[in-house]
Amino acid sequence: MEKTTLVLMAAGLGSRFGSTKQLAEVGGNGEAILDFTIRDAQAAGIAKIVIIVRSEIESNIRSHIDNLHGSNHNCVFICQDEFGPHRDKPWGTTHAVLSASKAIQEDSAFLLANADDYYGPSSLKIAAENLPYLSSGTGMLITFELSRTLPQTGEVTRAICQVEDGRLKRIVETSNIGNRSDGKITAGATGASLNSKTPVSLNMWGFHSSIMALLEQQWGQFISKNESAEDSECLLPESVRNIMANGDLLVNTFPSEEIWTGLTNPEDYEVVRATLSKLRSE
Repeated sequence: MEKTTLVLMAAGLGSRFGSTKQLAEVGGNGEAILDFTIRDAQAAGIAKIVIIVRSEIESNIRSHIDNLHGSNHNCVFICQDEFGPHRDKPWGTTHAVLSASKAIQEDSAFLLANADDYYGPSSLKIAAENLPYLSSGTGMLITFELSRTLPQTGEVTRAICQVEDGRLKRIVETSNIGNRSDGKITAGATGASLNSKTPVSLNMWGFHSSIMALLEQQWGQFISKNESAEDSECLLPESVRNIMANGDLLVNTFPSEEIWTGLTNPEDYEVVRATLSKLRSE
């Protein structure tokens, strides 16, 4: 396991949340969500942690990690905004992964996760057990049941997965998914119903380091068309879908039974605190 790494994406603006949600204290001892992911990864045997941040919040996140994890935390910090063209809004998750490429050991495997999504210890355990088996041209995705990844109110974007015999066949970013008053789950208030057990991605991917060259190609195609765009993002699920379509990547999926919780809007804060208190005590 010494050649495996957890890469945490923590460079988002948190514009809907209204503050630096990456550091929102949701645990009983001042933990942010990312602290639980770090601890669960370390408990599963992943020692090296790479945290992708923005320059303006780097010092605050460094201080937080030092305070919560001590001086031997073995975390490496990467500023996403120092990679590629400058723009106030980050360029998306594909760009985030590429910004961390120099921190990933050659011919090694790494696990990717969002800093503001709670994955749970069993998800990290499943990922850590399967990371060492990744090689060039293969990847993995920890999937979650759709109904276990939705907030009580409001809508979210989820990457809907088509899985056959444990292998990812298709992945589609789908917006405005939410629970409705009639008990249905739909994409948009008037959209078609979605099965509650539909597997979805929360960006918990496992890759071999060789994926970087393929992501570079996707990023190059994206930026050639969007360099002047203020809001367009190069999203990892779309990049992975393109790479799969080209026949360059096979992705095995592993389902997690964990219940998700995460921060998007200010009203999520108390819900997340209560949910984590219950989940971590169990």
